[in-house]
Amino acid sequence: MTDRLLIAVVEDNDALRDATVEMLAHNGFRATGVACAEDIDDTPFPQPPDIYVIDLTLPGEDGLSLAARLRRAQPKVGIVITTARTLLDDRLKGYESGADIYLPKPVDPKELLLALQALGQRLRHMDPPSQGLVLDRHALVLRGSAGSCKVSASEARLLSAFASANENTLERWQVAAQMSPGSGSISQESMQARLSQLRRKIQACGYAGESIRSIRNSGYKFCLPIQTI
Repeated sequence: MTDRLLIAVVEDNDALRDATVEMLAHNGFRATGVACAEDIDDTPFPQPPDIYVIDLTLPGEDGLSLAARLRRAQPKVGIVITTARTLLDDRLKGYESGADIYLPKPVDPKELLLALQALGQRLRHMDPPSQGLVLDRHALVLRGSAGSCKVSASEARLLSAFASANENTLERWQVAAQMSPGSGSISQESMQARLSQLRRKIQACGYAGESIRSIRNSGYKFCLPIQTI
């Protein structure tokens, strides 16, 4: 873990999200804001966030579901839930979903800062999670900080190609060649579907942020350290 913690602020209120990110940045944190749970997968975090600050009442996937998903994928990540719901039953559900800290809104900035600093200290005393993936090409297994999963032969070829490519970047035709060896012919819709499936597998291995980034009119970049064995 770096000295400056990376905080992901998941809040659908634009003004509150921007103010929180600015406040955290002014107090020594690195912070990125997203409007909903679904945006996490498409946000180019420089590394997996150390702590997520999550609003409970998000559009789409709600905060409880997101917290539970993050806790399964990244057992050592920090999770702070913020919400106007203050009943005991609501707080218990928050902790059961995997939250470390439950703060009622409106949250005093000083309290949030102290909560993040305390949580950060605890995280620093834990064994640092692996920041990369390991692909076993022969067993067709991908391993990460939260576990492992099986990959298909074409997924293994694609991951190997990303690992050996300059700056882990492939042009679209190179991705197609790994997905459909021989013909190299694959529709854009099919390519996107298969990339989405691979992203979900990477997420299950412990990485909730961006893993494969689309480069406009060019190709794709693999955003995580990866080694092959």
